[in-house]
Amino acid sequence: MIAATRQAPTASPLHWSWPLALSAIALILAVQMGGEWMMGRLPICKCGTVKLWHGVVKSAENSQHLTDWYTFSHILHGFIFYAVLKFLFPRASMAFRLVGAFLIEGAWELAENSDWIINRYRAGTISFDYYGDTLVNSLCDSLAMGLGFVMAWRLPVSVVVAIYVATEAWLAYFIRDNLALNVIMLIHPVEAIKVWQAAGGA
Repeated sequence: MIAATRQAPTASPLHWSWPLALSAIALILAVQMGGEWMMGRLPICKCGTVKLWHGVVKSAENSQHLTDWYTFSHILHGFIFYAVLKFLFPRASMAFRLVGAFLIEGAWELAENSDWIINRYRAGTISFDYYGDTLVNSLCDSLAMGLGFVMAWRLPVSVVVAIYVATEAWLAYFIRDNLALNVIMLIHPVEAIKVWQAAGGA
């Protein structure tokens, strides 16, 4: 009797090791930085300094330093990407999904720093002095998304939802802007929102 041969299971393309995933994320970030550099974005603020935090939204230094009010919105990106990728790829490894999240965020950062999006922000929102992110700010935005993704992975769903809602409300109160308003004003600017934002905020 001939013994049946056992065939080794084929590795799934949806199951990535962490070393492979981290290498892919590093490559994505490098491409993101290179693309923004080619589009004319500055490495650091033209003021010549690099701040850990810049809290004045209505200024030429907004989105030019390591973190600012919009860093919190990028953390929320991580929450959203985690939920979407878990739904789309339920059998995929967490490493695979994290790479997907950085790929989406990187694509958005490149689009956000294109002349078309920059001009739309300046025309339709309160970001009159916005001329694109610096490379260090864009990099930190992507890393903030990664932080949000890991938080969504490790924390209970109820806690993640509570943080999401509280963050949106907190940003709306302090700077009269948040992720939801940012999307609305980018896709279909509402004059009443623009007037309300211009009347206050940080």
